[in-house]
Amino acid sequence: MTSEQQQQLIIDVKKYVTENLPLNSISDEELQEKIEEIVAQKIGAAYCPIDQRVSVVEQVYSSIRGFGLLDSIIKDDTITEVMINGPKNIFIEQNGRLFKLDKQFESQRRLEDVIQRIVGLAGREVNQANPICDTRLPDGSRVNVVLPPIALCGPTLTIRKFSKTPMTIERLIQYGSITKEIAAKLELLVKAKYNIFISGGTGSGKTTFLNALSNYIPKDERVITIEDSAELQITGIDNLVSLETRNANASGAGQITIRDLIKSSLRMRPERIVVGEVRGGEALDMLQAMNTGHDGSLSTGHANSTEDMLSRLETMVLQGAAGLPLEAIRQQIASAVDIIIHLSRLRDKSRKTMEITEVVGYENGKIILNPLYVFEEDENSTLDKVSGALHRTKNEMINTFKLRLAGVREQI
Repeated sequence: MTSEQQQQLIIDVKKYVTENLPLNSISDEELQEKIEEIVAQKIGAAYCPIDQRVSVVEQVYSSIRGFGLLDSIIKDDTITEVMINGPKNIFIEQNGRLFKLDKQFESQRRLEDVIQRIVGLAGREVNQANPICDTRLPDGSRVNVVLPPIALCGPTLTIRKFSKTPMTIERLIQYGSITKEIAAKLELLVKAKYNIFISGGTGSGKTTFLNALSNYIPKDERVITIEDSAELQITGIDNLVSLETRNANASGAGQITIRDLIKSSLRMRPERIVVGEVRGGEALDMLQAMNTGHDGSLSTGHANSTEDMLSRLETMVLQGAAGLPLEAIRQQIASAVDIIIHLSRLRDKSRKTMEITEVVGYENGKIILNPLYVFEEDENSTLDKVSGALHRTKNEMINTFKLRLAGVREQI
């Protein structure tokens, strides 16, 4: 059976099912069985491989009760990202590389139906009055939706797939992002309640790294996580509260921002606050929380280098408090953030930890940084493959007070 014949069969079976079966009263299992029977009848004595037959049944079923052809893409664990630019252009990221799929939605209407189903599952709204939405799938995958007329190429859907197994430091070590020795040092820093900021570009693995680090938090602490779309997988902590933002409804009311959640979390007796990502005025509230006894807080932010992260933090604070003098902001950052871990996605698509830097303090109008570990490429690196490791610099760690307080005597 050719792909054109298969598509036609799917359309015919779906049309028959929607016109002849009581879809509102039939269970999922019964629907699947009926579809299998109808597909068998339609194929008759014609030759059709078993995998093609199964694919037809799955696509008809998912177009009625699931997310259409998205279901098969989401089930594939090798796919890490899905980008849909209108009904005819579907791209995926697989093993760090981008590919265009030779599949497409039947129509723009069908794609819009899938989008409404995804958005509705998380209790969100997206429409012409509110055409941009961040949400998540039931498995936790991060979803961004942009509808026409904002998206000129048709409804645009971007899905960052959610790993079924929580990211751990052990797996980061396997992937070569960090070494065992550095992981042990990071564990000491997390347990000693250093405020750690993870910076990096898009797709550099910030949330993944944050998830791995957060699993070093002692199991008896009260932790509040704050995210745009809940995707952190912190395991083993019983006293854990996960908070998620909410978009405004169609009438413009009911919006809950990260800023609102940070302010609220301070009244929930947190021992640590973990903010998925700061990207606006909430940076000021985050820094104030770090400065008012909520040590051990973790967060991430978009930046191209450690220095860039500091200047971006300044800009973000100014978004929340435009009248603050720059000197006061820099002092606030210098006293709040203890460690910055910078990640990068390199030319061979691998994700590496590029730098672990200590924020020492504020002097002569500048925030003083003290790089502890820096990634250096070795002689095995080529244009297509990056080879190298994080190396300890000759700089001694200066702010060891929290380590001493936690009873740690070894050097970082």
